[in-house]
Amino acid sequence: MSSVNFFRGNVRPLDSFFHMCLVVCPMLFLAGFVDSVAGGGGLISGIAFAIKTLRPEVKVYGVQAEGAPSMYRSLHEHKYQTLKAASTFADGIQVKTPGELTYQLCEQYVDDIVTVTEDETAAAILSLMENQKLVAEGAGAVPVAAVLFHKLPVEGKKVACVISGGNIDVNILNRVITRGLVMSGRKANLTIALEDKPGQLKKVAEVVSRCGSNVVSVQHDGSDPNMPISSCFLKLTLETRDAAQIEQIRTELTKAGFQLVSERV
Repeated sequence: MSSVNFFRGNVRPLDSFFHMCLVVCPMLFLAGFVDSVAGGGGLISGIAFAIKTLRPEVKVYGVQAEGAPSMYRSLHEHKYQTLKAASTFADGIQVKTPGELTYQLCEQYVDDIVTVTEDETAAAILSLMENQKLVAEGAGAVPVAAVLFHKLPVEGKKVACVISGGNIDVNILNRVITRGLVMSGRKANLTIALEDKPGQLKKVAEVVSRCGSNVVSVQHDGSDPNMPISSCFLKLTLETRDAAQIEQIRTELTKAGFQLVSERV
């Protein structure tokens, strides 16, 4: 069992980290951290330098978005490099080129860097909101994503995740919450091909109800040219408990004779 601590804020006593076995930080861009810095890695290079100087046995890991892995590639290939493109909603770490000085510090003091996907970051933001009552931006939530999705060897260790900011647009947050619900099995979209006749929707609803799920959206589509005139697609959005319940619904619908065309869980 791991003990995970979440540190958030601009100022935190350094000794807060010293009883930890492992510290996980985002690879943030901090222009002005040192006069010569003009790239990514300012936050972690400073934290890693301080921790490794005083407690070299503490592991320090960095996390980047899968779509913007500039420092990840530089350290793993042992070559300072610039990406052709960087794409992630975690704009605080959307950096094509790491800082030259921070690259050197990370190479010396950071134990490893991992990457997380957009969906994993979204799930981490949702988890922080629900469990810690924290609103984190994408760049701030990537350390939690790395821990939640087992990207790091944290089992049995005391872990500190640095939550570095909460500057997230409300519209993006809405999308992130939806994606996080899908990732965690709390929301599912199902598409069913069925005969367009009275009673079909009722039968589908009865199956879903028996499984304990709630239907929040129904779309009836009879215009698809690939379907027979007497058939249609029924698209459902469901509120669910977890992935196991979604699988149960799929199984029961199939047993009832319905054809699942596509679904997202």
